[in-house]
Amino acid sequence: MRNLSLCIFLLTFTQAIGQHDGARNAVQFIAKGQFDKVSDTLTNKKPFAGEAESRFVEMLSLLAQDDIDAAFSKAKEAVELGLPFERLIVGPRELLEKLHTHPAFVEWKENFNVPKIIGGPMLGRVTGTALSIWVRGHEKTGVGIALLGDDGFRKVVQVETDPANDYTGIARFEGLQPNTTYTYEVGDTLLKGQVTTAPPFGPAKFKVAFGGGAGYVPEWEKMWDTILSHSPQAMLMLGDNVYIDQPEHTLTQYYCYYRRQMRPEWKRLTASTPIYSIWDDHDFATNDCVPGPEINSPKWKPEVAKIFRQNWVNPGYGTESAPGCWYDFTIGDVHFIMLDGRYYRDRKGKTMLGPVQKKWLLKTLSESEGTFKILVSPVPFTPGIKPGSRDPWDGYPDEREEIFSHISDNKIEGVFLVAADRHRTDLRKIERPDSYTLYEFESSRLTNHHTHKVIKTPGLIWGYSDTCSFGLMEFDTTAADPQVTMTCQTIDGEEVHRFVLKRSLLK
Repeated sequence: MRNLSLCIFLLTFTQAIGQHDGARNAVQFIAKGQFDKVSDTLTNKKPFAGEAESRFVEMLSLLAQDDIDAAFSKAKEAVELGLPFERLIVGPRELLEKLHTHPAFVEWKENFNVPKIIGGPMLGRVTGTALSIWVRGHEKTGVGIALLGDDGFRKVVQVETDPANDYTGIARFEGLQPNTTYTYEVGDTLLKGQVTTAPPFGPAKFKVAFGGGAGYVPEWEKMWDTILSHSPQAMLMLGDNVYIDQPEHTLTQYYCYYRRQMRPEWKRLTASTPIYSIWDDHDFATNDCVPGPEINSPKWKPEVAKIFRQNWVNPGYGTESAPGCWYDFTIGDVHFIMLDGRYYRDRKGKTMLGPVQKKWLLKTLSESEGTFKILVSPVPFTPGIKPGSRDPWDGYPDEREEIFSHISDNKIEGVFLVAADRHRTDLRKIERPDSYTLYEFESSRLTNHHTHKVIKTPGLIWGYSDTCSFGLMEFDTTAADPQVTMTCQTIDGEEVHRFVLKRSLLK
């Protein structure tokens, strides 16, 4: 009950802080039936999501009040201001279905050629021999996704966009060649793209981008094109990927996911770059939330997890008996271990991970054969990173020490840390008494309006908070001394910091 009360308190408090645009906040009020607050929230809250988005939200408010004629007028205004017509189809369907049966809308819709597939494609779960392609349909439908190779390879997978999965479907291709570029085609639409499979296990050269803190600011959505310009082998989304902060209302959850997914810049990135995601407080629950150790308490946990799974294409989601958002994957001989820092977070139990995930983590570290082993967390490990707060790993020092001691006691080489949450990009190091120094690369201001100043903790190598940025890791494990070059890249494509981490330092 204490943890649930903490979540409810933070839900109320969170609107006053952080990265929350007026359109998102207005949808929160619609979900709670507080329609009188919608107009002021749209006009008085920064960052501003745009006039077209405001009309869309006003339309949702009118639909929730069953004023369908007025809602239809707002829908037309939104499209005239530049809203893609497909936004009126994709959802949130719990309200938009009222619009879809309105005679005037049915007639107006005839002016638009709405394709079968209106969401995606999004790439994920890409290995040396397999890959997945995620799509969202206009309605329940079947679509063939063809994968083509230069050597004459062709395979078609039929995908059903099932209403039970919010009209999403995933095509899984296997038996592919490593480090090979394939072309794919989605049905009879114009959706085409290319994807390169991962190199086989062993020495390789490749890039991986990462970050968190992806609030919705239209003029900064260009970030996705900037990341794409670096041609990374993968993009890691490390939490606060969308800002929902309302776990008990699915309306806000769906709204935040659809709004991001329909951005053309985001679609360009996800159509050619494999995406791997974990969540943090703002896309799982509420600011700094501690939901407790139970699977089904608070009762919104399973539904939040289901909606998250519908909107990503990760390699895994915890275990069958202990659901969540943790998994691992390799690219070449680099092992990425992705952590869920929210689902089982428990103050009384002094754990961020929960017993099942922690056992999995320690076993995975012990058995890893990666030249580099990257421990990826939604919040930073570095002590003092958020002074006075127990939300980072400072709130769970015993568990942090258990992980670090496991690395040193078992002589596990090649480990470094990657994290998000703080709205800037930093590189830090954590000195250890009986082992090698642990380096932590942090970045969480992909598109956020809100900024955190650089905190000068012991071990700070560099930090950057002037504008939106992301972390880029360029691996070369073919070198005599394998290395990863860590750079801070701005939204405008400028490199502002660089550091080369040699494998010889991690043993």
